[in-house]
Amino acid sequence: MDWKETDLTRINAMCADTLMEHLSIEFIGLGEKQITAKMPVDRRHHQPMGRLHGGASVALIESVASMGSALLLDLRKEAPLGLEVNANHIGGIKEGNVVASGELIHQGRKTHVWKVDIHDEQTERLLCSGRITIMIIATEGGR
Repeated sequence: MDWKETDLTRINAMCADTLMEHLSIEFIGLGEKQITAKMPVDRRHHQPMGRLHGGASVALIESVASMGSALLLDLRKEAPLGLEVNANHIGGIKEGNVVASGELIHQGRKTHVWKVDIHDEQTERLLCSGRITIMIIATEGGR
């Protein structure tokens, strides 16, 4: 894919029938090697105490980074897969929306490293900061 030739409608359509659709993750912005997504916080995203589940935050981090890497690849030949993710949960939220902003910090041939921060959309308070390594694998067309 090409960042300049890809629109958000096409990116969001790729998420149909996936975890991203189930969690209502919506990609809302593209920049030069940056990508932004939004996710609501409701009962689907809660842990038992009624706050945003850390696993939902990690799913959002991996979704943002994986899609960002996908935009850098020829998906007929390669595919991005999460290899390692680290997340520091700094704050909590009970309801509203969160915004995850991903920035590519390393683009190698076989790995990409992303920094993804999640903020409360309303207050802009940092809720989670993550770093993820994406492994680039060959697909059937790339072998």
